[in-house]
Amino acid sequence: MSVLLRLTSALKGRKIGTDRFGNVYFESRRPLPIYNRPRRWVVYARGREPTTVPPEWHAWLHHTTPEPLPERKLYPWQQEHLPNLTGTPHAYRPPGHDYVGGTRPPTAGDYEAWTPGR
Repeated sequence: MSVLLRLTSALKGRKIGTDRFGNVYFESRRPLPIYNRPRRWVVYARGREPTTVPPEWHAWLHHTTPEPLPERKLYPWQQEHLPNLTGTPHAYRPPGHDYVGGTRPPTAGDYEAWTPGR
């Protein structure tokens, strides 16, 4: 976290809460004159990774709900929120990807490659 963000958060904001990923959420002490509502922001725990914001806090950040929603599973079919896994070993790789084995189903056989000059 930058020094300017720490200073701004301490002087102009008040801490609202922390989520299960360690992100800290703040709200400005005064409403913005243009929108007539307070500014809300998050200080990420591990670098700048916005996909670590759970849906409950995302709704609060974007002024969809006045208070942060409770962080709990409502139904047994709901899955835990996962950050973006692109670039990690847990990223999705479809069948035929080089990292999965590199074999893909053969084509239909009616494909003829284009060659110039025909």
